[in-house]
Amino acid sequence: MFSTNILAVDDDADVRSLLCAALERDGHTVRTLAAGSGLTDRLCSWADCILLDVMMPGEDGFSACRRIRAMTDCPILFLTAKTEEADVIRGLGMGGDDYLTKPFRVSELRARVNAHLRREKRTPSSRMRRSGLDFDLGEKAVYHEGEQIKMTRSEYGICEYLATYMGQTFSKEQIYEAVFGYDAAADESAVTEHIKNIRAKLKKAGCAPIETVWGVGYKWKKDAQ
Repeated sequence: MFSTNILAVDDDADVRSLLCAALERDGHTVRTLAAGSGLTDRLCSWADCILLDVMMPGEDGFSACRRIRAMTDCPILFLTAKTEEADVIRGLGMGGDDYLTKPFRVSELRARVNAHLRREKRTPSSRMRRSGLDFDLGEKAVYHEGEQIKMTRSEYGICEYLATYMGQTFSKEQIYEAVFGYDAAADESAVTEHIKNIRAKLKKAGCAPIETVWGVGYKWKKDAQ
């Protein structure tokens, strides 16, 4: 298992201890904070992955995510007892990559975090062009006419996956498992929100390559221009 830096923010001391014990078992270096106000530019630059509790006094996890997203492009995972779809959508719309519902199993926490970190470690050094968009697979960035389209890591991962297999249709579960490497059938709303955000960003560039196949999932259109 590779060693990385993980920053965990939760106002519950018992949860912070649990996060440290679970993630240090995989060889990661874990630092914890009791409040989102402690998230500085320096700490965010240090972290390879950030875990954010949603319900915290003062600055909540959603607000903290929105503030720090400009400081880092590392994966941000929410820890939340709020299971309503609207809350999940709100968090992902602010730049979050994924979420875990409290109470969570330690095995699920470790699997989910490590899946995101494995994705960050992939460094292919090639390019791909699809539908007028240029993908830099090493940089994990997508460009239109030389201008980068800003995306979160998760948005980019989904976009790259669909573009790589242009013309093929994938369910939400298949997309999640392929991009994050973790089978999470309950995360349909996360994929839906990421697709919504991707479409909005590509639309600004005059591109609409992702098609909804009703009752099945999504595909990157072969004839997209």
